[in-house]
Amino acid sequence: MSLRKLVFAVPFLAVAAYAAAPPAEVHGVQTSDMDKSVRPGDDFYAYADGGWMKRAVIPADKAAWGSFSTLAETADKNVSDLVAGLALQKAQRAPGSNEQKIADFYSSYMDEAGIEAKGLAPLKTALDGIAAIKDKADLARALGRTLRADVDAMNNTNFYTENLFGLWVAPAFADPDHYVAYMMQGGLGLPDREYYLSDNPKMATIRTAYVAHIAKMLALAGIADAGPKADAIMALETAIAKAHVNRADSEDVLKANNPWSRADFAAKAPGLDWNAYFDGADLSKVPEITIWQPSGITGIAALVGSQPVDVWKNWLVFHLINHFAGVLPKAIEEQHFAMYGATLSGTPQQAPRWKRAVAATNDSLGWAVGRLYVAKYFPPAYKATAETMVKNIVDAFGRRIDSLAWMTPETKAKAKAKLATLYVGVGYPEKWRDYNGYDVVAGDAFGNAERAESFEYHYWISRIGSVVDRSEWCMTPQTVNAVNLPMQNALNFPAAILNPPFFDAKADSAFNYGAMGSIIGHEISHSFDDQGRQFDARGGLTDWWTPADAAHFVESAGRLADQYDGYKPFPDLAVNGKQTLSENIADVAGLSVAYDAWVASLHGKPAPVIDGLTGAQRYFLAYAQSRQIAIRDAALRRQVMTDGHAPGNYRADTVRNEDAWYDAFGITPDQALYLAPDKRVRIW
Repeated sequence: MSLRKLVFAVPFLAVAAYAAAPPAEVHGVQTSDMDKSVRPGDDFYAYADGGWMKRAVIPADKAAWGSFSTLAETADKNVSDLVAGLALQKAQRAPGSNEQKIADFYSSYMDEAGIEAKGLAPLKTALDGIAAIKDKADLARALGRTLRADVDAMNNTNFYTENLFGLWVAPAFADPDHYVAYMMQGGLGLPDREYYLSDNPKMATIRTAYVAHIAKMLALAGIADAGPKADAIMALETAIAKAHVNRADSEDVLKANNPWSRADFAAKAPGLDWNAYFDGADLSKVPEITIWQPSGITGIAALVGSQPVDVWKNWLVFHLINHFAGVLPKAIEEQHFAMYGATLSGTPQQAPRWKRAVAATNDSLGWAVGRLYVAKYFPPAYKATAETMVKNIVDAFGRRIDSLAWMTPETKAKAKAKLATLYVGVGYPEKWRDYNGYDVVAGDAFGNAERAESFEYHYWISRIGSVVDRSEWCMTPQTVNAVNLPMQNALNFPAAILNPPFFDAKADSAFNYGAMGSIIGHEISHSFDDQGRQFDARGGLTDWWTPADAAHFVESAGRLADQYDGYKPFPDLAVNGKQTLSENIADVAGLSVAYDAWVASLHGKPAPVIDGLTGAQRYFLAYAQSRQIAIRDAALRRQVMTDGHAPGNYRADTVRNEDAWYDAFGITPDQALYLAPDKRVRIW
């Protein structure tokens, strides 16, 4: 869930090469990206990135473009070279090997002619199964068969899944040494409940487009009476949205600790035949599941009981087609993009097939691809360098804890114990996932995708009740991101993010600590943010703070939330300071602790002046340039409404809370971002 804390959350962003990327021979701060006509204290993002913004043009097949995209494009291209190369080099692929599976999956996905020739035939078995539903028990069993391990939904901090419910397997709140299952609300085809319920005219326009999309998808699949069925599906999803817990309450982990026994489901969420549901989901032997949003589960179960079976059957048909659009005929795939790419994200053009094939291969065989990626693109020296930086920043965080005047010795001791037991994975996991049991069949793009989801789901449910592996990764090495896992007390820094423009071995230390170091500090601090601080050194949900310390933290966090509430990217839509609080705390703390680590790394020597910029200036500029983003209005609106991360320009301007930034640039009270010392938020 939201407890997987990322540096970036861009679920709508696929990447492509673009000429606005800086020249390869320029290392460190990109002075050409700056706009020195802007005073840094008036708009630091514009000062650091204004030149880039004037040149940046979002590629036609993208919702956004920025520093993240530049690096993700490189990783994408590297993965493409690997998988496409395997597809051509048959002699290097042993039958049943990971290489064979990667090659066959990718080639099958790329075989548009073969997919077109099969038409809707791959759907026949599933459609026949839905057609055979006669009563509520059949319906419950069919709904159970759609349950999946929604790992991606967790990573993107979403609180819904397209299936009726979603499942997450993770350490237990009360017993962090063992895995349990968590269930979350679902059932929506739009990004969030507010898309159904908001009276904003833009949301009304999207709702109209979504009903038309449902009708078109049904019609393309040869379903009769598509229009009336689309209206009924939309009415059902609107009722589901009304039952959903809102995003703010979903982010409150204390409201998510609700273990239900098997008997509790029938008593607390009547309407759904839970025995049949769990039978369909292969969960009949699981005695207990923790419910993340009880009222959401209860409300949705009631709708299963009250709404006609035929409406639910049509809902299942639509979501089946919608979910697998990428491996169905072109007309269906293009309609899916028209809704989710063009309407919801404002992207005018779909990414080329090879990029979608790479993404699909990564989704289904990511750890196998990652092993090849690391062998070719992440030499041991990169790992050693990154581990040194991580150690320096962890040490700096420890010193920050020691120096906190407001924290009691009792709480400090427990914070230091948590820091000492933090698992930090750099580059790639210690153990690789095994894909034995996942059958990839050449020429069967639909079947490969369907079997991949089932394989992943059964991998996770097999872990329920077993001992937690704290070194297990949730991100593949080729992922451009970083993550904190508070329930494991662990961090992952994948190999792909440890490259320019975030980390550059040829750049000076001020740049690397400002860009990559602040990301490392960001992830460390998530262990102590408004949610992470509720977990102890073992990952258990435990209140280890004294009341006075907790009150101070809550007061400071509240001031930061208020600060972000004041940012308005649209006249009718402001940033939600509470929704983005965890990430904003991590930005402020990460920026502070990485600065400390950088200063310590100088060992008392002055940093050089480069391009007329002092070391401190380059540090903060590197941070701001790592937040570069150009984003389409539809995608920005979606981000503000649904994402736990504030838009990049506001994240860059969080430097206004750092005393060292004021000193570095001579910021004065007459400048727009200026905060009086007592108004600056200092948490760690």
